[in-house]
Amino acid sequence: MTPWEMLAVFVAGVGAGAVNTVVGSGSLITFPVLLATGMPPVTAAVSNTLGVIPGSIGGVVGYRRELRGQGRRLLRMSAGALLGGLTGATLLLSLPATAFERIVPALVGLALLLVVLQPRISGSIRRRRERAGVSADPDGGPLLLTGLTLASVYGGYFSAAQGIIYVALMGVLLDETLQRLNAAKNVLVIVVNGVAALFFLFSATFDWTAVALVAAGSALGGPIGAGVGRRLGSTVLRVVIVVVGTAAIVQLLWS
Repeated sequence: MTPWEMLAVFVAGVGAGAVNTVVGSGSLITFPVLLATGMPPVTAAVSNTLGVIPGSIGGVVGYRRELRGQGRRLLRMSAGALLGGLTGATLLLSLPATAFERIVPALVGLALLLVVLQPRISGSIRRRRERAGVSADPDGGPLLLTGLTLASVYGGYFSAAQGIIYVALMGVLLDETLQRLNAAKNVLVIVVNGVAALFFLFSATFDWTAVALVAAGSALGGPIGAGVGRRLGSTVLRVVIVVVGTAAIVQLLWS
């Protein structure tokens, strides 16, 4: 890389770390920049997965207050995320690089629709449970675990917008605030990226320079994103998720 390319990758890492913590989709910042340096797509995807982990860790630390009381739930969810992430990482090295191109925009679009409609859907589910005298499953039940596991397969393959999908699924099936769901999302992203990164270390080709630059940038951006995200009200955070997600769909269709 030239010095200017290295600077661009570092700055992209800062942006990805911040955006991943608040919303998700940070890979849509770093991945195109890595490709622009002449890096092959799979090498760029692998290097990006390794590089964004420090930012995700910083985001979890920044959201630690919202994680209180979610330990048992997150242990169960993390088991599905672990399995899904490892499956997705395996698929990345065995399927054509374009395997998910057609389905990803539709998947993100559906997730955004769920994020927008989540208050109405959750309210309807809550009223139905009250009429039936049934209490909500604090863990979301088998449906949520299955959905998060499948989303983690996608996350292990190509992590762009996986956070939006997590928030959408949890928002519909859990009776929680958006900020607490966002905090849980950051933990699941670490699990998926972590297991994928461990798999890639022993089975894939990556660029250590790119990994180091993205890691340094995301480590700086993660806490910044957490500081900003925690100050946003639920409505504003929902709007930010929709705006970023829409931009992600446009970029995915345009590329």
